[in-house]
Amino acid sequence: MNDTVVALEVPRTEPRLKLMGVSKIYPSVIANADVDLTVMPGEIHAVLGENGAGKSTLMKIIYGVTRPDAGEIMWEGKQVHIHSPHDARKLGIGMVFQHFALFETLTVAENISLALDDKVSPAQLAPRIRAVSEQYGLPLDPERLIHSMSVGERQRVEIVRCLLQSPRLLIMDEPTSVLTPDAVLKLFESLRRLASEGVSILYISHKLDEIQALCDKATVLRGGRVSGTAVPREETARSLAELMIGRELPSCHLTPRAPGAVRLALEHLSVSSFDPFGTHLKDLNLELRGGEIVGIAGISGNGQQELLKAISGELPLLKDLGIRLDGVSVGTLDAAARRERGLCFVPEERLGRGAVPDLSLANNALLTGYLPAGATGMVKRGLIQRNAVTEFARKVIERFNVKCGGPQSAAASLSGGNLQKFIVGREIALAPKVMILAQPTWGVDIGAAMLIRQAIIDLRDQGVAVLVLSEELDELFMMSDRIAVLAKGRLSRAVPAASTNINQIGVWMSGDFDHQHEPAASPEGNRHVTA
Repeated sequence: MNDTVVALEVPRTEPRLKLMGVSKIYPSVIANADVDLTVMPGEIHAVLGENGAGKSTLMKIIYGVTRPDAGEIMWEGKQVHIHSPHDARKLGIGMVFQHFALFETLTVAENISLALDDKVSPAQLAPRIRAVSEQYGLPLDPERLIHSMSVGERQRVEIVRCLLQSPRLLIMDEPTSVLTPDAVLKLFESLRRLASEGVSILYISHKLDEIQALCDKATVLRGGRVSGTAVPREETARSLAELMIGRELPSCHLTPRAPGAVRLALEHLSVSSFDPFGTHLKDLNLELRGGEIVGIAGISGNGQQELLKAISGELPLLKDLGIRLDGVSVGTLDAAARRERGLCFVPEERLGRGAVPDLSLANNALLTGYLPAGATGMVKRGLIQRNAVTEFARKVIERFNVKCGGPQSAAASLSGGNLQKFIVGREIALAPKVMILAQPTWGVDIGAAMLIRQAIIDLRDQGVAVLVLSEELDELFMMSDRIAVLAKGRLSRAVPAASTNINQIGVWMSGDFDHQHEPAASPEGNRHVTA
C-alpha cells in the first residue's frame, strides 16, 4: 500500500464516471429519478441540493452501498455494476460518509485496519496513518480510542481512511461540516493537489462559499432529479442557494432586546476529564440570561464535550457546585432531573445521542418529551398516550419541513439534515427555559439552516435562555447577543457580538484571551442576514 494518493493516467477527454438515467425509488419517496452525471479526471464536481434531494443516495449508489432500480454506470468508458463497497474500492472509488462508520471502543489504527481491503495490522498501519494525516494537514494519533474523540476529530479519521486507499474517485459527503477553518483550508489544499494528480472528486456540501472556492462544476438535484448545472465560480452564493432550493433565500432577524434574569450560571466550574485525551475545564464562569443567546466559539477538542456533558447532566459533578439553574445548584443532578427543571439539549451527534436510529420519529420524541411530567400530554398516570406522541411528532415534522414518510419513519431513514431539523424542532417544541445546542445546523442546507436559526431566535424572543456551541463563526455572529470562546479548557469573557469581530474571536480561539480588539461599529436596528 502506498502512503501517497496516485491516480492512474486516463485521457482527460474520457469521463472517469458517467451516470445515465439512474433511479432509486423507495416505498415512501423517490430518492433519485433519471439522474445523469458526468465527472472528468482531475475534476472537483459538486452535487448540490436541499436536505432530502437525493444527494447521499446517489453517492451510495456510486459507492455500492445502494443498488439503483434503473440506469447505467460507466467507469472510464466501460459499463460496470457496483454491487458492494468492495467492488467500488477495486475500481478506485473511495467515500467519506456524512455519518461516521467507526467502532467507538477501538483505536484509530484498528478502525482503519478493519476498513482496508489489504490485511495490515494496526501496528504496521500506524506509521502510515501518521504520515498521511500530517501530509494532508489532518493530524491523528493512531493509538487514540474513537470514543474519546470529538466529531471533528472523527471526521479526520474517515478522510484519512479514504486517502490511504489511493482512490481515483473520491466521494466526500459533508467533509468539512465539523472541521475548523484552518483544517478546511488544509483539506482544500490537499484536494486541489489530488485533483492536479488526476483524482476526480465528488463533493457534497451545504457551505456555498466552499463550493465556489473549490469546485469546477456543480450539478443541482431537486426532489431527486437534476434541476440544473452551474460553474460555481461564475455564480454568487445567493444565486447558487436559490438554484438549489428553487425559491428566494429566506432571511434571519435578530432584534436587540434587554435580557431577563439569570437562568443558567457557571460559577468557577472546573471538571477533570475522565478521557486521557480529553480536556480539563478550568475555572469557567458564565451567566446566561433569559431572552438572550450566548454563542461559544472554539476549535473542536478544546473542552466542548466536557462542557456539554457537565451542563446537560450526562456526567453529573461529584459536588453540588459550579452549575446553577434558576438559582438552584444542580451539579449532582442527572440529565432527567435537569430536564424536569426546564433544560433541553441538542447534542452534536445526531445518531446515537440525538436520536436512536432504529426507533421511529414518534418514539424518539417520546424519549425526551415525557419530561417534564405531563406537560406534553405524552404520558398520563404512567401510561404512554400514543395519539399525543404521534401528534407531537407530526407537528414538529410540519413546522420544520422535515422530509420523511411521517411520524412512524425510522430516524435512520432520514437524511442527515432532515434528522437534524427534527431533533432541533423536538427540543424547541418542549418549551424549554434553558436551551443548549451544539452545532445546530451541522449538515443542513442553507434554507433549512436559516429556518433553524430563526426558530432559535424566536425562542430567545420568548424569554428562553439559549447557549449555542458552534464552530461556524458566521453563524454565531448571525444569531448571538454575546460571544465567548472556549480554548484549552478555559472560557473567555462573553462580549457583545456587535462590539467584536471574527478576527478577534479567531485570536481568542488560540487561547490568547488578553489580546484586545478594536470595537466594531454597532449595527442600527435589526441584524438582518440572508446568507
